[in-house]
Amino acid sequence: MKNTLVLLLFLGLQALSFAQDSIFIRRIYDEALLRGHAYENLRQLCKDIGPRLSGSAQAQMAVDWSYEKMKAYHFDAVSKQAITVPHWERGTTEVAWFRAEKGAIVKVQLLALGGSIGTNGLLEGDIIEFKQLADLQKAKPKDVEDKIVFLNQAMDASQIQTFKAYGACYAIRGNGAVEAAKLGAKAVLIRSLGLPQDAHPHTGSMHYDVGVQKIPAAALSTNSANALSTALQKGKVQFYLEMDCRDFPDADSYNVMAEIKGSKFPDQIITIGGHLDSWDTGEGAHDDGAGVIHCLEALRILQELGYQPTHTIRVVFFMNEENGNHGGQQYAKWVLANGEKQIAALESDRGGFAPRGFGLDGPDTYLQLLNSFAPIFKPYDLHVFEKGYGGVDIGPLKDAYPGIPLFGFVPDSQRYFDYHHAPSDVFEAVNKRELELGAAAIASFVYLLDLRL
Repeated sequence: MKNTLVLLLFLGLQALSFAQDSIFIRRIYDEALLRGHAYENLRQLCKDIGPRLSGSAQAQMAVDWSYEKMKAYHFDAVSKQAITVPHWERGTTEVAWFRAEKGAIVKVQLLALGGSIGTNGLLEGDIIEFKQLADLQKAKPKDVEDKIVFLNQAMDASQIQTFKAYGACYAIRGNGAVEAAKLGAKAVLIRSLGLPQDAHPHTGSMHYDVGVQKIPAAALSTNSANALSTALQKGKVQFYLEMDCRDFPDADSYNVMAEIKGSKFPDQIITIGGHLDSWDTGEGAHDDGAGVIHCLEALRILQELGYQPTHTIRVVFFMNEENGNHGGQQYAKWVLANGEKQIAALESDRGGFAPRGFGLDGPDTYLQLLNSFAPIFKPYDLHVFEKGYGGVDIGPLKDAYPGIPLFGFVPDSQRYFDYHHAPSDVFEAVNKRELELGAAAIASFVYLLDLRL
Protein backbone atom coordinates (compact mmCIF):
# COMPACT_ATOMS: atom_id res chain seq x y z
CA MET A 1 0.00 0.00 0.00
CA LYS A 2 2.82 2.39 0.92
CA ASN A 3 4.61 1.71 -2.38
CA THR A 4 1.39 2.37 -4.30
CA LEU A 5 0.92 5.71 -2.57
CA VAL A 6 4.53 6.68 -3.33
CA LEU A 7 4.06 5.75 -6.98
CA LEU A 8 0.82 7.72 -7.22
CA LEU A 9 2.49 10.73 -5.59
CA PHE A 10 5.39 10.50 -8.04
CA LEU A 11 3.07 10.24 -11.05
CA GLY A 12 1.03 13.14 -9.73
CA LEU A 13 4.10 15.34 -9.36
CA GLN A 14 5.21 14.38 -12.87
CA ALA A 15 1.79 15.33 -14.28
CA LEU A 16 1.85 18.63 -12.40
CA SER A 17 5.35 19.42 -13.67
CA PHE A 18 4.31 18.57 -17.23
CA ALA A 19 1.27 20.84 -16.94
CA GLN A 20 3.31 23.72 -15.52
CA ASP A 21 5.97 23.36 -18.21
CA SER A 22 3.34 23.23 -20.94
CA ILE A 23 1.70 26.41 -19.69
CA PHE A 24 4.99 28.30 -19.52
CA ILE A 25 6.09 27.12 -22.95
CA ARG A 26 2.77 28.28 -24.37
CA ARG A 27 3.54 31.71 -22.90
CA ILE A 28 6.97 31.63 -24.55
CA TYR A 29 5.43 30.97 -27.96
CA ASP A 30 2.81 33.68 -27.45
CA GLU A 31 5.50 36.21 -26.60
CA ALA A 32 7.60 35.24 -29.63
CA LEU A 33 4.72 35.17 -32.13
CA LEU A 34 2.62 38.07 -30.86
CA ARG A 35 5.12 40.48 -29.33
CA GLY A 36 8.45 39.25 -30.66
CA HIS A 37 11.49 41.37 -31.47
CA ALA A 38 13.34 38.80 -33.61
CA TYR A 39 12.34 39.94 -37.08
CA GLU A 40 13.00 43.64 -36.48
CA ASN A 41 16.33 42.87 -34.83
CA LEU A 42 17.37 40.74 -37.79
CA ARG A 43 16.33 43.53 -40.14
CA GLN A 44 18.54 45.99 -38.28
CA LEU A 45 21.51 43.62 -38.31
CA CYS A 46 21.17 42.85 -42.02
CA LYS A 47 20.06 46.19 -43.41
CA ASP A 48 21.63 48.73 -41.06
CA ILE A 49 24.92 46.84 -40.68
CA GLY A 50 25.13 44.47 -43.65
CA PRO A 51 27.63 41.66 -44.31
CA ARG A 52 30.07 41.14 -41.45
CA LEU A 53 33.30 39.47 -42.51
CA SER A 54 35.87 39.23 -39.70
CA GLY A 55 38.21 42.21 -39.62
CA SER A 56 35.88 44.45 -41.63
CA ALA A 57 34.33 47.77 -40.62
CA GLN A 58 30.89 46.09 -40.79
CA ALA A 59 32.02 43.43 -38.33
CA GLN A 60 33.07 46.12 -35.86
CA MET A 61 29.76 47.94 -36.31
CA ALA A 62 27.95 44.64 -35.70
CA VAL A 63 29.85 44.27 -32.42
CA ASP A 64 28.81 47.78 -31.38
CA TRP A 65 25.19 47.18 -32.44
CA SER A 66 25.04 43.88 -30.54
CA TYR A 67 26.50 45.36 -27.37
CA GLU A 68 24.08 48.28 -27.36
CA LYS A 69 21.11 46.04 -28.15
CA MET A 70 21.95 43.73 -25.25
CA LYS A 71 22.42 46.71 -22.91
CA ALA A 72 19.02 48.04 -23.93
CA TYR A 73 17.39 44.82 -22.69
CA HIS A 74 18.88 45.32 -19.19
CA PHE A 75 20.20 41.80 -18.77
CA ASP A 76 22.11 41.05 -15.58
CA ALA A 77 25.47 41.38 -17.34
CA VAL A 78 26.61 42.49 -20.80
CA SER A 79 30.23 42.35 -21.90
CA LYS A 80 32.68 42.06 -24.76
CA GLN A 81 35.48 39.51 -24.88
CA ALA A 82 38.50 40.79 -26.80
CA ILE A 83 39.83 38.39 -29.45
CA THR A 84 41.98 38.53 -32.58
CA VAL A 85 40.64 37.42 -35.95
CA PRO A 86 41.95 36.87 -39.48
CA HIS A 87 41.50 39.77 -41.90
CA TRP A 88 40.99 38.81 -45.55
CA GLU A 89 39.41 41.10 -48.14
CA ARG A 90 37.89 40.29 -51.50
CA GLY A 91 39.02 43.57 -53.03
CA THR A 92 37.86 44.58 -56.51
CA THR A 93 34.94 42.46 -57.72
CA GLU A 94 36.06 39.25 -59.40
CA VAL A 95 35.56 38.86 -63.14
CA ALA A 96 35.87 35.77 -65.34
CA TRP A 97 35.06 34.48 -68.81
CA PHE A 98 35.61 31.36 -70.87
CA ARG A 99 35.98 30.84 -74.60
CA ALA A 100 35.65 27.54 -76.42
CA GLU A 101 37.48 26.80 -79.63
CA LYS A 102 35.93 28.95 -82.39
CA GLY A 103 33.36 30.09 -79.85
CA ALA A 104 32.12 33.33 -78.38
CA ILE A 105 33.36 34.72 -75.08
CA VAL A 106 31.01 33.77 -72.22
CA LYS A 107 31.00 35.69 -68.93
CA VAL A 108 30.56 33.57 -65.80
CA GLN A 109 29.39 34.27 -62.26
CA LEU A 110 31.95 33.39 -59.60
CA LEU A 111 33.30 34.38 -56.19
CA ALA A 112 36.77 34.00 -54.74
CA LEU A 113 36.89 31.45 -51.96
CA GLY A 114 37.63 32.95 -48.56
CA GLY A 115 41.35 33.10 -47.96
CA SER A 116 42.32 32.77 -51.61
CA ILE A 117 45.21 34.73 -53.05
CA GLY A 118 44.60 37.08 -55.98
CA THR A 119 45.60 36.51 -59.60
CA ASN A 120 47.95 39.50 -59.88
CA GLY A 121 46.24 40.68 -63.04
CA LEU A 122 44.39 38.65 -65.66
CA LEU A 123 45.14 34.95 -65.38
CA GLU A 124 44.60 32.76 -68.45
CA GLY A 125 44.73 29.01 -68.89
CA ASP A 126 43.24 25.89 -70.39
CA ILE A 127 40.59 24.14 -68.32
CA ILE A 128 40.72 20.52 -67.19
CA GLU A 129 37.58 19.11 -65.53
CA PHE A 130 37.25 16.53 -62.74
CA LYS A 131 33.95 15.23 -61.38
CA GLN A 132 35.37 14.31 -57.96
CA LEU A 133 38.31 15.41 -55.84
CA ALA A 134 39.45 11.77 -55.83
CA ASP A 135 39.73 11.90 -59.63
CA LEU A 136 42.05 14.91 -59.38
CA GLN A 137 44.16 13.15 -56.78
CA LYS A 138 44.67 10.23 -59.19
CA ALA A 139 45.62 12.47 -62.11
CA LYS A 140 49.13 12.69 -63.56
CA PRO A 141 51.04 15.97 -63.22
CA LYS A 142 51.61 16.17 -66.99
CA ASP A 143 47.84 16.36 -67.53
CA VAL A 144 47.28 19.11 -64.97
CA GLU A 145 50.43 21.22 -65.03
CA ASP A 146 49.93 24.88 -65.95
CA LYS A 147 46.16 24.39 -66.37
CA ILE A 148 43.15 25.62 -64.43
CA VAL A 149 41.47 22.75 -62.59
CA PHE A 150 37.67 22.66 -62.59
CA LEU A 151 36.12 20.50 -59.84
CA ASN A 152 32.54 19.93 -60.96
CA GLN A 153 31.12 17.81 -58.13
CA ALA A 154 27.42 18.46 -57.58
CA MET A 155 25.69 18.10 -54.24
CA ASP A 156 23.71 14.87 -54.08
CA ALA A 157 20.07 15.90 -54.51
CA SER A 158 18.88 12.45 -53.41
CA GLN A 159 19.98 13.14 -49.83
CA ILE A 160 16.99 14.01 -47.65
CA GLN A 161 19.19 15.75 -45.08
CA THR A 162 20.92 18.41 -47.16
CA PHE A 163 23.77 18.80 -44.66
CA LYS A 164 24.86 15.28 -45.61
CA ALA A 165 25.04 16.34 -49.26
CA TYR A 166 27.05 19.40 -48.26
CA GLY A 167 29.45 17.38 -46.13
CA ALA A 168 30.14 15.00 -49.02
CA CYS A 169 31.21 17.93 -51.23
CA TYR A 170 33.01 20.12 -48.72
CA ALA A 171 36.46 18.74 -49.59
CA ILE A 172 36.44 20.24 -53.09
CA ARG A 173 36.24 23.69 -51.50
CA GLY A 174 38.44 23.11 -48.49
CA ASN A 175 41.19 21.04 -50.13
CA GLY A 176 40.81 21.68 -53.86
CA ALA A 177 43.50 24.33 -54.13
CA VAL A 178 46.08 22.20 -52.33
CA GLU A 179 45.42 19.09 -54.41
CA ALA A 180 45.44 21.03 -57.68
CA ALA A 181 48.64 22.88 -56.77
CA LYS A 182 50.43 19.63 -55.94
CA LEU A 183 50.01 18.68 -59.62
CA GLY A 184 51.15 22.04 -60.94
CA ALA A 185 47.80 23.72 -61.65
CA LYS A 186 47.77 27.53 -61.86
CA ALA A 187 44.27 27.96 -60.34
CA VAL A 188 41.26 25.96 -59.20
CA LEU A 189 37.55 26.49 -59.84
CA ILE A 190 34.85 24.58 -58.00
CA ARG A 191 31.15 24.10 -58.56
CA SER A 192 29.34 26.05 -55.86
CA LEU A 193 28.14 24.00 -52.90
CA GLY A 194 24.46 24.66 -53.44
CA LEU A 195 21.52 22.59 -54.65
CA PRO A 196 19.68 25.13 -56.86
CA GLN A 197 20.50 25.67 -60.51
CA ASP A 198 20.94 29.44 -60.46
CA ALA A 199 23.30 32.36 -61.03
CA HIS A 200 24.40 32.77 -57.38
CA PRO A 201 27.95 31.58 -56.63
CA HIS A 202 28.61 30.37 -53.08
CA THR A 203 31.85 31.36 -51.38
CA GLY A 204 33.31 29.75 -48.26
CA SER A 205 36.55 28.97 -46.52
CA MET A 206 39.46 27.08 -48.05
CA HIS A 207 43.03 26.48 -46.93
CA TYR A 208 46.61 26.23 -48.12
CA ASP A 209 49.24 23.80 -46.87
CA VAL A 210 52.73 24.85 -45.87
CA GLY A 211 55.17 23.86 -48.59
CA VAL A 212 52.53 23.72 -51.33
CA GLN A 213 52.31 26.54 -53.88
CA LYS A 214 49.36 28.87 -53.25
CA ILE A 215 47.05 29.22 -56.26
CA PRO A 216 43.87 31.29 -56.74
CA ALA A 217 40.59 29.51 -55.88
CA ALA A 218 37.05 30.48 -56.82
CA ALA A 219 33.52 29.06 -56.91
CA LEU A 220 31.32 29.15 -60.00
CA SER A 221 27.56 29.46 -59.82
CA THR A 222 25.83 26.20 -60.71
CA ASN A 223 24.58 27.79 -63.96
CA SER A 224 28.11 28.78 -64.94
CA ALA A 225 29.48 25.39 -63.93
CA ASN A 226 26.95 23.68 -66.17
CA ALA A 227 27.78 25.99 -69.08
CA LEU A 228 31.52 25.44 -68.67
CA SER A 229 31.10 21.66 -68.47
CA THR A 230 28.95 21.66 -71.61
CA ALA A 231 31.57 23.68 -73.48
CA LEU A 232 34.31 21.25 -72.39
CA GLN A 233 32.39 18.33 -73.83
CA LYS A 234 32.80 19.95 -77.24
CA GLY A 235 36.54 20.58 -77.00
CA LYS A 236 39.24 22.77 -75.55
CA VAL A 237 38.23 25.75 -73.39
CA GLN A 238 40.31 28.79 -72.42
CA PHE A 239 39.47 30.49 -69.11
CA TYR A 240 40.19 34.09 -68.06
CA LEU A 241 40.11 35.13 -64.40
CA GLU A 242 40.97 38.22 -62.38
CA MET A 243 40.74 38.43 -58.59
CA ASP A 244 42.15 41.10 -56.29
CA CYS A 245 41.78 39.40 -52.89
CA ARG A 246 44.48 39.59 -50.25
CA ASP A 247 45.36 38.95 -46.62
CA PHE A 248 46.04 41.61 -43.98
CA PRO A 249 47.46 41.31 -40.45
CA ASP A 250 45.12 39.86 -37.82
CA ALA A 251 42.59 42.36 -36.50
CA ASP A 252 41.17 43.09 -33.05
CA SER A 253 37.56 42.10 -32.53
CA TYR A 254 35.15 40.79 -29.89
CA ASN A 255 32.70 38.16 -28.85
CA VAL A 256 29.64 39.89 -27.40
CA MET A 257 27.88 38.36 -24.39
CA ALA A 258 24.85 38.83 -22.16
CA GLU A 259 23.52 36.74 -19.33
CA ILE A 260 20.82 36.19 -16.74
CA LYS A 261 22.31 35.03 -13.45
CA GLY A 262 21.22 31.72 -11.96
CA SER A 263 19.29 31.77 -8.69
CA LYS A 264 20.71 28.52 -7.23
CA PHE A 265 23.88 27.84 -9.22
CA PRO A 266 25.11 31.16 -10.61
CA ASP A 267 28.57 29.67 -11.16
CA GLN A 268 27.18 26.97 -13.48
CA ILE A 269 26.67 28.29 -16.99
CA ILE A 270 24.58 27.26 -19.96
CA THR A 271 26.00 28.95 -23.07
CA ILE A 272 23.78 29.57 -26.08
CA GLY A 273 24.66 31.44 -29.25
CA GLY A 274 25.62 31.64 -32.88
CA HIS A 275 28.18 33.53 -34.94
CA LEU A 276 27.95 37.25 -35.56
CA ASP A 277 30.31 37.28 -38.54
CA SER A 278 29.22 36.39 -42.07
CA TRP A 279 30.66 36.24 -45.54
CA ASP A 280 30.89 39.50 -47.41
CA THR A 281 28.51 38.83 -50.31
CA GLY A 282 24.91 38.79 -49.05
CA GLU A 283 23.77 40.06 -45.65
CA GLY A 284 24.40 36.97 -43.54
CA ALA A 285 20.69 36.63 -42.84
CA HIS A 286 20.37 32.85 -42.53
CA ASP A 287 24.11 32.33 -41.91
CA ASP A 288 24.14 33.29 -39.13
CA GLY A 289 22.10 36.39 -38.44
CA ALA A 290 19.12 34.17 -37.70
CA GLY A 291 21.14 32.16 -35.19
CA VAL A 292 22.35 35.05 -33.06
CA ILE A 293 18.91 36.66 -33.15
CA HIS A 294 17.29 33.34 -32.15
CA CYS A 295 19.41 33.24 -29.02
CA LEU A 296 19.12 36.92 -28.15
CA GLU A 297 15.34 36.67 -28.49
CA ALA A 298 15.29 33.51 -26.36
CA LEU A 299 17.06 35.32 -23.52
CA ARG A 300 14.81 38.37 -23.91
CA ILE A 301 11.67 36.23 -23.76
CA LEU A 302 12.74 34.38 -20.62
CA GLN A 303 13.50 37.68 -18.93
CA GLU A 304 10.30 39.31 -20.17
CA LEU A 305 8.24 36.45 -18.72
CA GLY A 306 9.95 36.82 -15.36
CA TYR A 307 11.71 33.48 -15.45
CA GLN A 308 14.53 33.21 -12.93
CA PRO A 309 16.85 30.45 -14.13
CA THR A 310 18.44 27.94 -11.82
CA HIS A 311 21.77 28.21 -13.66
CA THR A 312 23.27 31.25 -15.36
CA ILE A 313 22.18 31.46 -18.98
CA ARG A 314 24.63 33.27 -21.23
CA VAL A 315 24.11 34.20 -24.87
CA VAL A 316 27.28 34.65 -26.92
CA PHE A 317 27.59 36.27 -30.33
CA PHE A 318 30.77 34.58 -31.55
CA MET A 319 33.05 36.35 -34.03
CA ASN A 320 34.95 34.59 -36.83
CA GLU A 321 33.21 31.23 -37.30
CA GLU A 322 33.39 31.51 -41.06
CA ASN A 323 37.13 31.67 -41.59
CA GLY A 324 38.95 30.55 -38.49
CA ASN A 325 36.65 29.97 -35.49
CA HIS A 326 38.85 32.22 -33.37
CA GLY A 327 35.80 33.38 -31.41
CA GLY A 328 34.80 29.87 -30.38
CA GLN A 329 38.36 28.80 -29.61
CA GLN A 330 39.19 31.88 -27.57
CA TYR A 331 35.89 31.73 -25.68
CA ALA A 332 36.61 28.16 -24.59
CA LYS A 333 40.09 29.12 -23.41
CA TRP A 334 38.75 32.20 -21.63
CA VAL A 335 36.00 30.45 -19.65
CA LEU A 336 38.39 27.66 -18.65
CA ALA A 337 41.07 30.13 -17.55
CA ASN A 338 38.46 31.99 -15.49
CA GLY A 339 37.51 28.77 -13.70
CA GLU A 340 33.95 28.79 -14.99
CA LYS A 341 31.85 25.66 -14.85
CA GLN A 342 30.20 25.24 -18.24
CA ILE A 343 27.49 22.59 -17.93
CA ALA A 344 25.87 22.69 -21.40
CA ALA A 345 25.86 24.68 -24.61
CA LEU A 346 23.51 25.19 -27.53
CA GLU A 347 24.17 26.67 -30.96
CA SER A 348 21.90 27.90 -33.73
CA ASP A 349 23.73 27.96 -37.07
CA ARG A 350 21.49 26.29 -39.63
CA GLY A 351 19.33 29.17 -40.75
CA GLY A 352 16.04 30.75 -39.82
CA PHE A 353 13.75 28.07 -41.22
CA ALA A 354 10.91 26.24 -39.47
CA PRO A 355 12.18 24.41 -36.37
CA ARG A 356 12.27 20.62 -36.37
CA GLY A 357 14.07 19.77 -33.12
CA PHE A 358 17.48 19.47 -31.50
CA GLY A 359 20.52 17.26 -31.86
CA LEU A 360 22.97 16.14 -29.18
CA ASP A 361 26.73 16.05 -29.52
CA GLY A 362 27.79 14.52 -26.26
CA PRO A 363 27.58 11.47 -24.00
CA ASP A 364 24.68 9.09 -24.56
CA THR A 365 23.62 9.68 -20.97
CA TYR A 366 22.11 12.98 -22.12
CA LEU A 367 20.09 11.36 -24.88
CA GLN A 368 17.40 10.26 -22.45
CA LEU A 369 17.14 13.84 -21.19
CA LEU A 370 16.84 15.13 -24.76
CA ASN A 371 14.15 12.59 -25.63
CA SER A 372 12.20 13.48 -22.50
CA PHE A 373 11.46 16.85 -24.09
CA ALA A 374 9.63 15.28 -27.05
CA PRO A 375 6.13 14.96 -25.47
CA ILE A 376 6.18 18.59 -24.33
CA PHE A 377 7.24 19.80 -27.78
CA LYS A 378 4.82 17.63 -29.76
CA PRO A 379 2.16 20.40 -30.07
CA TYR A 380 4.80 22.63 -31.68
CA ASP A 381 5.72 20.20 -34.49
CA LEU A 382 9.16 19.48 -33.05
CA HIS A 383 10.12 15.86 -33.54
CA VAL A 384 13.92 15.60 -33.97
CA PHE A 385 15.53 14.62 -30.65
CA GLU A 386 18.57 12.48 -31.44
CA LYS A 387 22.34 12.28 -31.64
CA GLY A 388 23.63 14.97 -33.96
CA TYR A 389 25.89 17.99 -34.14
CA GLY A 390 26.28 20.95 -31.82
CA GLY A 391 28.09 23.65 -33.78
CA VAL A 392 31.46 25.03 -34.79
CA ASP A 393 31.47 27.85 -32.22
CA ILE A 394 30.66 25.71 -29.19
CA GLY A 395 32.76 22.77 -30.40
CA PRO A 396 35.96 23.84 -28.56
CA LEU A 397 34.10 23.50 -25.25
CA LYS A 398 34.34 19.71 -25.69
CA ASP A 399 38.09 19.82 -25.17
CA ALA A 400 37.89 22.32 -22.34
CA TYR A 401 35.07 20.47 -20.55
CA PRO A 402 35.16 16.74 -21.38
CA GLY A 403 31.68 15.22 -21.28
CA ILE A 404 29.80 18.50 -21.70
CA PRO A 405 26.57 18.09 -23.72
CA LEU A 406 26.45 20.27 -26.82
CA PHE A 407 23.08 20.77 -28.47
CA GLY A 408 22.40 21.94 -32.01
CA PHE A 409 19.17 23.62 -33.08
CA VAL A 410 17.74 21.72 -36.06
CA PRO A 411 15.47 23.67 -38.44
CA ASP A 412 14.17 22.37 -41.76
CA SER A 413 17.20 21.98 -44.04
CA GLN A 414 15.67 21.89 -47.50
CA ARG A 415 16.26 25.54 -48.47
CA TYR A 416 19.38 26.32 -46.44
CA PHE A 417 21.83 25.61 -49.25
CA ASP A 418 19.87 27.86 -51.59
CA TYR A 419 21.38 30.75 -49.61
CA HIS A 420 24.45 29.43 -47.77
CA HIS A 421 27.45 31.77 -48.43
CA ALA A 422 25.69 33.30 -51.44
CA PRO A 423 24.68 36.87 -52.39
CA SER A 424 21.06 35.73 -52.02
CA ASP A 425 21.43 35.33 -48.23
CA VAL A 426 19.59 38.55 -47.45
CA PHE A 427 16.97 39.62 -44.93
CA GLU A 428 14.13 39.16 -47.41
CA ALA A 429 14.98 35.44 -47.64
CA VAL A 430 13.96 34.90 -43.99
CA ASN A 431 10.33 34.19 -43.16
CA LYS A 432 9.12 36.18 -40.14
CA ARG A 433 7.01 33.44 -38.60
CA GLU A 434 9.61 30.73 -39.08
CA LEU A 435 12.24 32.94 -37.43
CA GLU A 436 9.92 33.59 -34.47
CA LEU A 437 9.09 29.89 -34.11
CA GLY A 438 12.81 29.13 -33.98
CA ALA A 439 13.37 31.67 -31.21
CA ALA A 440 10.44 30.24 -29.24
CA ALA A 441 11.74 26.69 -29.65
CA ILE A 442 15.18 27.66 -28.36
CA ALA A 443 13.77 29.63 -25.42
CA SER A 444 11.59 26.64 -24.50
CA PHE A 445 14.50 24.22 -24.84
CA VAL A 446 16.74 26.34 -22.62
CA TYR A 447 13.96 26.61 -20.04
CA LEU A 448 13.58 22.83 -19.87
CA LEU A 449 17.33 22.26 -19.89
CA ASP A 450 17.84 24.69 -17.03
CA LEU A 451 15.22 22.92 -14.91
CA ARG A 452 16.49 19.39 -15.52
CA LEU A 453 20.28 19.63 -15.47
